[in-house]
Amino acid sequence: MLRDNNLMDKYSEMIKAMEEVVLKGGFGTSVTPVSQFYFQQAFNNVMFGPWQKIAEGYGKMVLGYFGKTPVAPDKKVVQIASEQLGLEPTKESVLSINDKNPKKSRAHYEGILKEHNLEVTDENVFITAACGAKGIAFLEGKGKVGVRYKETKKDKSKETNSYQVSINGEKYEVKLNGEKAFVNGKEYQISDFSALEENLKSTGEDVSNPAGNGVVVKAKMPGTVTSILAPLGKEVKKGENVLCVEVMKMETFIQAPQNGKITDMFVSVGAQVETNQKLFEVK
Repeated sequence: MLRDNNLMDKYSEMIKAMEEVVLKGGFGTSVTPVSQFYFQQAFNNVMFGPWQKIAEGYGKMVLGYFGKTPVAPDKKVVQIASEQLGLEPTKESVLSINDKNPKKSRAHYEGILKEHNLEVTDENVFITAACGAKGIAFLEGKGKVGVRYKETKKDKSKETNSYQVSINGEKYEVKLNGEKAFVNGKEYQISDFSALEENLKSTGEDVSNPAGNGVVVKAKMPGTVTSILAPLGKEVKKGENVLCVEVMKMETFIQAPQNGKITDMFVSVGAQVETNQKLFEVK
């Protein structure tokens, strides 16, 4: 019941957020892709806080990069979008903007096809230009349909999760198996283990990522990996985009939680990921 109430609360928040993003976004025509811009920004406002994360499409729309909206967008939202995306508002025509962008040319997309050893045809150029990394994945045979025809239920009682935990400099091996927990080989019932779990949380350590061993970033929701921007071995800065996951037609960039090097990449382009699945590690 509690979970259902939480879902209803989020649903109510989304309705309010959707109304606000349409109102402050200038009432752009609500068909694809603008309807997606509205959903993406409403989603971000609910999940990350009001206007804390501007969706790229929505931000470019209020800044004028897709033409003039029927009503002038909210000035404060325009300022926030400009600061977050690093773009100035514009009244220039969309055609002029695109003509000056070398990455919008046919030659650019032909180059991408050649880079991936794909045949240069009108159809492939169109797919690459329209769909970007997802188009390339499709042409390479890596595209996957995100529809579950039949889902097999997992026996969670047989699942085992292993962790290394550090408390006051002392390390512990922790394994969770169904209703049982094993700490350095000693068996506990989950009910008995709750006190230890609270102690672990109080230390400020992430139970899956002990200090000094890097940070493992996990998926917050199911989706499809559309691109990897920081491959294995790359040095990254905190906040830098590492990979992109598409969720309900919305591309979400997953960022590095700290400065360091990508020491593990647990997914590949086209991979379907589930909630809490490991994506990458930064040390």
